[in-house]
Amino acid sequence: MPELIIASTVVTMDAERRVITDGGVLVDGSRIAAVGLAADLRRQFPDAVVHRFPAGVATPGYVNAHQHLTGDHLLRSCIPDAITSHDAIFDWAVPAHAAHTGDDDELSATLALAEALMNGVTCTVEAGTVAHPERVAAAARAVGARITLGRWGWDVGDGPQAGPASEVLANQEALIDHLAGDPLITAWVTLVGHDLMTDELVTGASELARRRGTHLTFHLSPATSDAVSYVARTGLRPALHLRDLGVLGPHVVLGHGVHLDEAERECLLAADVAIACCPWAYLRLGQGLTVGGRHADYRRRGGRVALGCDSENAGDAIDVLRAAALFAGLARDQSMDPFCFTAHDALAMATIEGARAIGMDDQIGSLEVGKRADLVIHDTAQPQWTPRSPDPVLQLVWATDGRSVGDVMVEGRWVVRRGECCTVDRAALGPLAREHQSRLLGGRR
Repeated sequence: MPELIIASTVVTMDAERRVITDGGVLVDGSRIAAVGLAADLRRQFPDAVVHRFPAGVATPGYVNAHQHLTGDHLLRSCIPDAITSHDAIFDWAVPAHAAHTGDDDELSATLALAEALMNGVTCTVEAGTVAHPERVAAAARAVGARITLGRWGWDVGDGPQAGPASEVLANQEALIDHLAGDPLITAWVTLVGHDLMTDELVTGASELARRRGTHLTFHLSPATSDAVSYVARTGLRPALHLRDLGVLGPHVVLGHGVHLDEAERECLLAADVAIACCPWAYLRLGQGLTVGGRHADYRRRGGRVALGCDSENAGDAIDVLRAAALFAGLARDQSMDPFCFTAHDALAMATIEGARAIGMDDQIGSLEVGKRADLVIHDTAQPQWTPRSPDPVLQLVWATDGRSVGDVMVEGRWVVRRGECCTVDRAALGPLAREHQSRLLGGRR
């Protein structure tokens, strides 16, 4: 039976950016069937089950375009911050991933995705460091989260899941076959990236993604080291070398892209490559975002940019609204222009622009007829909303964050009710998480 969700305010993020006072969203199965004034929808659909949120602000679900679902979550805030980003990754994060069992991967993903949902994040792009993808898929189904999923992909060095390019690509394609038709999980080709992929692997990965009609994501240039190593190896900066290999295109979602020069930005714009920007991670790791980052300019020039939260020893909080506010503040401060980027721009990046960056704006990112029923209800009884602003988007971005999320629906299913994930028992998982953390840390406490 259809469900009618009535809220004091519905922020649609549709092409007209409609904000409907006393609005409603009709959900029929997994899809949105109607959006409009609540009174009109009540008359048109008298048999619908009604959910009233008189203090609610309804928005589309938020898109997190770069998140590590395994490895760091069980070691949350355990990696010291007084070390280099290279040491944090290769002396801590990578060994933790190598030690992860399938049980670790599923538990980590379950906790991360439950937290994401509770902060309104309904779609997550896994960043390409999963050793046991079938266990992460099981977690996503249990929690009820929408994700894109790949597996470890690299062929340089001896890290977890490293292997010859042919083997890595075969494993990637096998996962695409395995996940075909899943309503919540979309298989992507995922590489670790940086300078950990041979030309053979990255070229083959791009060809595979194109052939199978999916996307390719990998890390590149969060710090200056990628440019140094690429120039030493190829004579070109990373994006230019990948362009010459024929790798780039609208199917590519580049993780980070902080330290790109102008020639690289131009070639990425020409190829319609999307960038997932994780502002908290770069600040937390001291990677020079305020010095080298030009993500707002890339967006202004027509580039597709989404927000990401990265990992729990970098971005730490899986909260896209928090990242959106930071991105907005940095863009305004860097340009010293209060007109260049607003709260409305920030919310667009968290919703419809994020969905466009990952190639899913025909399915999610706005509250429109025919789209997947992924939506968030913010509870304006929370202190961040008192008193209410006449502009809910301004208040949503600058005054609040995921803490005011009360209820969340994904694919027409309620997954968060009254501020708590209702699909898994997070309290019961707490002691288990502490046990797994203790084993993974070993003597490194």
